[in-house]
Amino acid sequence: MDIQKITKYVALALGVIGLILQVLILRKGDDAIEMAGLAGNFSSVSPMINLAIIILIVVVLITLISSFASLASNAAKLKKAGISIAAFAAVVLLSFLLSEGVETPMKDGEVLSASGSRWVGAGLRTFYILAVIAVGTMLYSGVKRFFK
Repeated sequence: MDIQKITKYVALALGVIGLILQVLILRKGDDAIEMAGLAGNFSSVSPMINLAIIILIVVVLITLISSFASLASNAAKLKKAGISIAAFAAVVLLSFLLSEGVETPMKDGEVLSASGSRWVGAGLRTFYILAVIAVGTMLYSGVKRFFK
């Protein structure tokens, strides 16, 4: 059996399970589910949430496996992926080194540590650097195409 048939059968099985759970939820009715939820009983919707988590995990695993299999089969793609990952890591490292950490009180009364504050700053700087690179790349390709 190839991976496509396995994926098709797994998707079909998960779809049937989801349909059965949906029918069970619809048969209970909104009011009954809401009253049970207010009382802390989430047993009618928990199976659907668990199914959604299982589907998410299956999709992520299939995506990762197929991506790594594609990379492993082509040395040029693997080299490009390695260079891209290293460049991204360099941007994150640069952002972290440029960030400062200060203990910050939050609205709920807790305190954000200096390390947590530094990571938040690093994330923002990483976003800004990558946004500038993306806009610059689009402008460069547009100008290059315009003059051709």
